[in-house]
Amino acid sequence: MRSRTRLLALLAALAAVVTVAAGCSSSNDDADGKVVGSVDRGPTTQVRESKDGLRVVALGWSDGEIAASLGVKPVAIYDWMGFGDENKGVGPWATDKFGDDSPTVIKNSGTTYNYEQIELLEPDLILNVRASGDSKVFDRLSQIAPVASAPAGTPDFAVNWREQTELIGKAIGKTEEAKAAVAETDSVISKAKTANPEFAGRSFVYAAKFGDAYGAYIRGDARFDVFAELGFAAYKPVEDLKTSGFFVNVPAEKVTALDAQTAVFTTISKPLSELQSDRLIDSLPVVRDGRALIIDENDEINQGLAAGTPQSIALAVQAVTPKLAAIIK
Repeated sequence: MRSRTRLLALLAALAAVVTVAAGCSSSNDDADGKVVGSVDRGPTTQVRESKDGLRVVALGWSDGEIAASLGVKPVAIYDWMGFGDENKGVGPWATDKFGDDSPTVIKNSGTTYNYEQIELLEPDLILNVRASGDSKVFDRLSQIAPVASAPAGTPDFAVNWREQTELIGKAIGKTEEAKAAVAETDSVISKAKTANPEFAGRSFVYAAKFGDAYGAYIRGDARFDVFAELGFAAYKPVEDLKTSGFFVNVPAEKVTALDAQTAVFTTISKPLSELQSDRLIDSLPVVRDGRALIIDENDEINQGLAAGTPQSIALAVQAVTPKLAAIIK
Protein backbone atom coordinates (compact mmCIF):
# COMPACT_ATOMS: atom_id res chain seq x y z
CA MET A 1 0.00 0.00 0.00
CA ARG A 2 2.85 2.31 0.94
CA SER A 3 4.60 1.53 -2.40
CA ARG A 4 1.43 2.35 -4.30
CA THR A 5 1.15 5.70 -2.48
CA ARG A 6 4.75 6.55 -3.40
CA LEU A 7 4.10 5.65 -7.04
CA LEU A 8 1.03 7.89 -7.23
CA ALA A 9 2.99 10.77 -5.68
CA LEU A 10 5.79 10.30 -8.20
CA LEU A 11 3.38 10.30 -11.13
CA ALA A 12 1.74 13.48 -9.84
CA ALA A 13 5.14 15.18 -9.56
CA LEU A 14 6.06 14.17 -13.11
CA ALA A 15 2.75 15.53 -14.39
CA ALA A 16 3.46 18.85 -12.70
CA VAL A 17 6.90 19.06 -14.31
CA VAL A 18 5.43 18.40 -17.74
CA THR A 19 2.78 21.09 -17.18
CA VAL A 20 5.37 23.68 -16.15
CA ALA A 21 7.62 22.81 -19.09
CA ALA A 22 4.70 23.16 -21.48
CA GLY A 23 3.88 26.55 -20.01
CA CYS A 24 7.46 27.75 -20.62
CA SER A 25 7.64 26.57 -24.22
CA SER A 26 7.94 29.04 -27.09
CA SER A 27 5.15 29.85 -29.52
CA ASN A 28 6.77 27.47 -31.99
CA ASP A 29 6.05 24.54 -29.67
CA ASP A 30 2.35 25.42 -29.60
CA ALA A 31 0.63 22.48 -31.27
CA ASP A 32 -2.25 24.77 -32.20
CA GLY A 33 -0.04 27.14 -34.19
CA LYS A 34 -0.52 26.89 -37.93
CA VAL A 35 2.47 25.48 -39.81
CA VAL A 36 3.41 28.05 -42.46
CA GLY A 37 6.89 26.98 -43.55
CA SER A 38 9.97 24.97 -42.73
CA VAL A 39 13.73 25.17 -42.28
CA ASP A 40 16.28 22.53 -43.19
CA ARG A 41 18.39 22.35 -40.03
CA GLY A 42 17.91 22.27 -36.29
CA PRO A 43 15.94 20.55 -33.55
CA THR A 44 12.75 22.23 -34.79
CA THR A 45 12.19 22.40 -38.54
CA GLN A 46 8.50 23.27 -38.75
CA VAL A 47 7.70 26.99 -38.61
CA ARG A 48 4.44 27.77 -36.79
CA GLU A 49 2.91 31.22 -36.65
CA SER A 50 1.57 32.91 -33.51
CA LYS A 51 -2.08 33.83 -33.13
CA ASP A 52 -1.35 37.36 -34.34
CA GLY A 53 0.69 36.21 -37.35
CA LEU A 54 4.23 35.06 -38.10
CA ARG A 55 6.80 36.86 -35.95
CA VAL A 56 10.10 36.97 -37.82
CA VAL A 57 13.42 38.29 -36.53
CA ALA A 58 15.80 38.80 -39.46
CA LEU A 59 19.48 38.69 -38.52
CA GLY A 60 21.25 37.79 -41.76
CA TRP A 61 22.49 40.32 -44.31
CA SER A 62 19.43 41.49 -46.31
CA ASP A 63 17.31 38.62 -44.94
CA GLY A 64 14.74 41.11 -43.64
CA GLU A 65 14.48 42.97 -46.93
CA ILE A 66 13.87 39.75 -48.81
CA ALA A 67 11.20 38.61 -46.34
CA ALA A 68 9.41 41.96 -46.58
CA SER A 69 9.52 41.89 -50.37
CA LEU A 70 7.86 38.46 -50.28
CA GLY A 71 5.04 39.73 -48.09
CA VAL A 72 6.14 39.01 -44.52
CA LYS A 73 7.31 42.04 -42.53
CA PRO A 74 9.86 41.12 -39.85
CA VAL A 75 9.30 42.47 -36.35
CA ALA A 76 13.04 43.14 -36.11
CA ILE A 77 15.91 43.56 -38.59
CA TYR A 78 19.66 43.52 -37.99
CA ASP A 79 20.92 46.60 -39.82
CA TRP A 80 24.12 45.35 -41.45
CA MET A 81 24.33 48.18 -43.98
CA GLY A 82 23.37 51.03 -41.67
CA PHE A 83 20.16 52.01 -43.46
CA GLY A 84 18.76 53.18 -40.13
CA ASP A 85 15.36 53.64 -38.55
CA GLU A 86 14.31 56.11 -41.23
CA ASN A 87 14.57 53.35 -43.84
CA LYS A 88 13.32 50.64 -41.44
CA GLY A 89 16.60 48.75 -41.67
CA VAL A 90 16.33 48.03 -45.39
CA GLY A 91 17.41 49.71 -48.61
CA PRO A 92 15.46 52.89 -49.44
CA TRP A 93 14.06 51.08 -52.47
CA ALA A 94 12.29 48.63 -50.11
CA THR A 95 11.18 50.86 -47.22
CA ASP A 96 7.64 51.08 -48.58
CA LYS A 97 7.21 47.31 -48.16
CA PHE A 98 6.54 47.98 -44.46
CA GLY A 99 3.77 50.50 -45.00
CA ASP A 100 2.89 52.08 -41.66
CA ASP A 101 4.66 49.36 -39.67
CA SER A 102 8.16 49.84 -38.28
CA PRO A 103 10.36 46.93 -37.22
CA THR A 104 12.83 47.09 -34.37
CA VAL A 105 16.08 48.06 -36.10
CA ILE A 106 19.03 46.33 -34.42
CA LYS A 107 22.24 48.31 -34.79
CA ASN A 108 25.16 46.49 -36.42
CA SER A 109 27.65 45.44 -33.78
CA GLY A 110 29.34 42.67 -35.74
CA THR A 111 28.62 38.96 -35.69
CA THR A 112 27.90 38.80 -31.94
CA TYR A 113 24.16 38.84 -31.36
CA ASN A 114 22.31 39.91 -28.22
CA TYR A 115 20.44 36.69 -27.54
CA GLU A 116 18.44 38.13 -24.65
CA GLN A 117 17.13 40.88 -26.95
CA ILE A 118 16.18 38.30 -29.57
CA GLU A 119 14.34 36.19 -26.97
CA LEU A 120 12.34 39.21 -25.78
CA LEU A 121 11.12 39.72 -29.37
CA GLU A 122 9.40 36.31 -29.10
CA PRO A 123 10.09 35.18 -32.68
CA ASP A 124 8.34 32.29 -34.36
CA LEU A 125 11.23 32.22 -36.85
CA ILE A 126 14.77 33.56 -37.01
CA LEU A 127 16.31 34.32 -40.40
CA ASN A 128 20.09 33.96 -40.31
CA VAL A 129 20.73 32.94 -43.91
CA ARG A 130 23.40 35.29 -45.25
CA ALA A 131 25.47 35.28 -42.10
CA SER A 132 28.34 33.65 -40.28
CA GLY A 133 28.23 29.88 -40.42
CA ASP A 134 29.32 29.54 -36.78
CA SER A 135 27.61 26.39 -35.48
CA LYS A 136 27.59 27.75 -31.91
CA VAL A 137 25.56 30.74 -33.06
CA PHE A 138 23.15 28.45 -34.89
CA ASP A 139 22.75 26.21 -31.85
CA ARG A 140 22.08 29.15 -29.53
CA LEU A 141 19.53 30.71 -31.88
CA SER A 142 17.84 27.32 -32.29
CA GLN A 143 17.08 27.36 -28.56
CA ILE A 144 14.90 30.42 -29.21
CA ALA A 145 13.05 29.51 -32.43
CA PRO A 146 13.48 27.63 -35.71
CA VAL A 147 16.39 29.10 -37.68
CA ALA A 148 16.60 29.48 -41.45
CA SER A 149 20.28 29.34 -42.37
CA ALA A 150 22.56 28.65 -45.30
CA PRO A 151 23.50 24.99 -45.84
CA ALA A 152 26.20 23.75 -43.47
CA GLY A 153 29.67 24.41 -44.89
CA THR A 154 28.69 27.56 -46.81
CA PRO A 155 31.41 30.22 -46.39
CA ASP A 156 30.44 33.14 -44.16
CA PHE A 157 28.05 35.60 -45.85
CA ALA A 158 28.58 33.89 -49.21
CA VAL A 159 25.21 32.26 -49.90
CA ASN A 160 24.01 32.99 -53.43
CA TRP A 161 21.17 35.55 -53.59
CA ARG A 162 18.92 33.09 -55.40
CA GLU A 163 19.38 30.38 -52.77
CA GLN A 164 18.99 32.96 -50.01
CA THR A 165 15.66 34.08 -51.46
CA GLU A 166 14.42 30.52 -51.86
CA LEU A 167 15.44 29.49 -48.32
CA ILE A 168 13.65 32.50 -46.86
CA GLY A 169 10.60 31.86 -49.03
CA LYS A 170 10.44 28.27 -47.82
CA ALA A 171 10.75 29.33 -44.18
CA ILE A 172 8.01 31.98 -44.29
CA GLY A 173 5.62 30.01 -46.48
CA LYS A 174 6.20 32.09 -49.61
CA THR A 175 7.86 29.54 -51.89
CA GLU A 176 6.05 30.58 -55.05
CA GLU A 177 6.61 34.27 -54.36
CA ALA A 178 10.33 33.59 -53.90
CA LYS A 179 10.55 31.74 -57.21
CA ALA A 180 8.71 34.60 -58.94
CA ALA A 181 11.06 37.22 -57.43
CA VAL A 182 14.14 35.31 -58.60
CA ALA A 183 12.66 34.79 -62.07
CA GLU A 184 11.84 38.48 -62.42
CA THR A 185 15.40 39.54 -61.60
CA ASP A 186 16.82 36.81 -63.82
CA SER A 187 14.78 38.30 -66.65
CA VAL A 188 16.23 41.78 -66.01
CA ILE A 189 19.78 40.38 -66.11
CA SER A 190 19.09 38.30 -69.22
CA LYS A 191 17.58 41.23 -71.12
CA ALA A 192 20.53 43.47 -70.20
CA LYS A 193 23.00 40.84 -71.40
CA THR A 194 21.16 40.35 -74.70
CA ALA A 195 20.95 44.10 -75.30
CA ASN A 196 24.70 44.53 -74.72
CA PRO A 197 26.64 41.80 -76.54
CA GLU A 198 29.77 43.96 -76.30
CA PHE A 199 30.03 42.99 -72.61
CA ALA A 200 30.82 39.37 -73.50
CA GLY A 201 34.33 38.27 -72.65
CA ARG A 202 35.63 41.65 -71.52
CA SER A 203 37.82 41.39 -68.41
CA PHE A 204 36.27 43.15 -65.44
CA VAL A 205 37.02 44.16 -61.87
CA TYR A 206 34.84 45.68 -59.16
CA ALA A 207 37.36 47.34 -56.87
CA ALA A 208 37.33 49.39 -53.69
CA LYS A 209 39.73 51.62 -51.80
CA PHE A 210 39.73 51.27 -48.02
CA GLY A 211 42.25 52.62 -45.54
CA ASP A 212 45.56 52.77 -47.36
CA ALA A 213 44.89 49.65 -49.41
CA TYR A 214 42.71 48.32 -52.20
CA GLY A 215 40.67 45.24 -52.90
CA ALA A 216 38.34 43.59 -55.38
CA TYR A 217 35.17 41.54 -55.12
CA ILE A 218 35.28 38.07 -56.61
CA ARG A 219 32.98 35.10 -57.14
CA GLY A 220 30.49 34.69 -54.33
CA ASP A 221 29.56 38.37 -54.09
CA ALA A 222 26.90 40.07 -56.20
CA ARG A 223 29.33 42.89 -56.93
CA PHE A 224 31.16 40.44 -59.15
CA ASP A 225 28.61 37.70 -59.88
CA VAL A 226 26.06 40.00 -61.51
CA PHE A 227 28.63 41.35 -63.96
CA ALA A 228 29.75 37.81 -64.79
CA GLU A 229 26.14 37.02 -65.67
CA LEU A 230 26.08 40.07 -67.93
CA GLY A 231 28.94 38.51 -69.87
CA PHE A 232 32.05 40.05 -68.29
CA ALA A 233 35.04 37.84 -67.48
CA ALA A 234 37.15 37.65 -64.33
CA TYR A 235 40.52 39.38 -64.61
CA LYS A 236 43.28 36.80 -64.10
CA PRO A 237 45.70 39.04 -62.14
CA VAL A 238 42.96 39.46 -59.51
CA GLU A 239 42.20 35.75 -59.46
CA ASP A 240 45.91 35.03 -58.89
CA LEU A 241 45.95 37.02 -55.63
CA LYS A 242 45.29 35.46 -52.24
CA THR A 243 41.58 35.56 -51.52
CA SER A 244 39.63 36.06 -48.31
CA GLY A 245 36.10 34.77 -48.88
CA PHE A 246 34.47 36.84 -51.62
CA PHE A 247 37.02 39.68 -51.44
CA VAL A 248 40.69 39.83 -52.38
CA ASN A 249 43.15 42.32 -50.92
CA VAL A 250 45.26 44.20 -53.45
CA PRO A 251 48.39 45.80 -51.97
CA ALA A 252 49.52 49.14 -53.39
CA GLU A 253 52.49 47.55 -55.14
CA LYS A 254 50.11 45.28 -57.06
CA VAL A 255 47.47 47.86 -57.95
CA THR A 256 47.99 47.07 -61.66
CA ALA A 257 46.02 43.89 -60.95
CA LEU A 258 42.98 46.18 -61.16
CA ASP A 259 43.75 47.28 -64.72
CA ALA A 260 41.12 45.21 -66.49
CA GLN A 261 39.39 46.15 -69.75
CA THR A 262 36.45 47.49 -67.75
CA ALA A 263 36.21 48.42 -64.08
CA VAL A 264 34.01 49.85 -61.37
CA PHE A 265 35.78 51.65 -58.52
CA THR A 266 34.29 52.70 -55.20
CA THR A 267 35.33 53.14 -51.57
CA ILE A 268 34.68 51.49 -48.23
CA SER A 269 34.15 53.96 -45.38
CA LYS A 270 36.06 56.69 -47.21
CA PRO A 271 34.91 59.81 -49.09
CA LEU A 272 34.83 59.49 -52.85
CA SER A 273 37.28 62.39 -53.14
CA GLU A 274 40.05 60.18 -51.77
CA LEU A 275 39.52 57.79 -54.65
CA GLN A 276 39.20 60.52 -57.24
CA SER A 277 42.54 61.99 -56.16
CA ASP A 278 44.34 58.67 -55.82
CA ARG A 279 47.46 58.82 -57.99
CA LEU A 280 47.85 55.06 -58.23
CA ILE A 281 44.28 54.59 -59.44
CA ASP A 282 44.60 57.54 -61.82
CA SER A 283 47.71 55.93 -63.32
CA LEU A 284 45.82 52.84 -64.48
CA PRO A 285 45.06 52.79 -68.24
CA VAL A 286 41.49 51.60 -67.51
CA VAL A 287 40.94 54.90 -65.67
CA ARG A 288 42.99 57.13 -67.98
CA ASP A 289 41.19 55.78 -71.04
CA GLY A 290 37.73 56.33 -69.56
CA ARG A 291 36.86 52.63 -69.31
CA ALA A 292 36.05 52.77 -65.60
CA LEU A 293 33.07 53.89 -63.54
CA ILE A 294 33.96 55.67 -60.32
CA ILE A 295 30.97 55.68 -57.97
CA ASP A 296 30.25 56.74 -54.40
CA GLU A 297 29.79 53.89 -51.94
CA ASN A 298 26.28 55.21 -51.24
CA ASP A 299 25.38 55.22 -54.93
CA GLU A 300 22.29 53.10 -55.69
CA ILE A 301 24.40 50.84 -57.90
CA ASN A 302 26.89 50.02 -55.17
CA GLN A 303 24.32 49.79 -52.38
CA GLY A 304 21.97 47.70 -54.50
CA LEU A 305 24.65 45.18 -55.38
CA ALA A 306 25.93 45.12 -51.79
CA ALA A 307 22.42 44.41 -50.51
CA GLY A 308 22.14 41.61 -53.05
CA THR A 309 18.37 41.09 -53.01
CA PRO A 310 16.23 40.37 -56.07
CA GLN A 311 14.79 43.89 -56.02
CA SER A 312 18.07 45.70 -55.35
CA ILE A 313 20.01 43.72 -57.96
CA ALA A 314 17.39 44.46 -60.62
CA LEU A 315 17.56 48.18 -59.81
CA ALA A 316 21.36 48.16 -59.89
CA VAL A 317 21.50 46.36 -63.23
CA GLN A 318 19.05 48.78 -64.79
CA ALA A 319 21.12 51.72 -63.49
CA VAL A 320 24.60 50.45 -64.35
CA THR A 321 23.98 48.90 -67.77
CA PRO A 322 23.69 52.15 -69.77
CA LYS A 323 26.73 53.57 -67.96
CA LEU A 324 28.81 50.51 -68.86
CA ALA A 325 27.59 50.57 -72.44
CA ALA A 326 28.63 54.22 -72.72
CA ILE A 327 32.23 53.68 -71.52
CA ILE A 328 32.71 50.58 -73.65
CA LYS A 329 31.43 52.14 -76.88
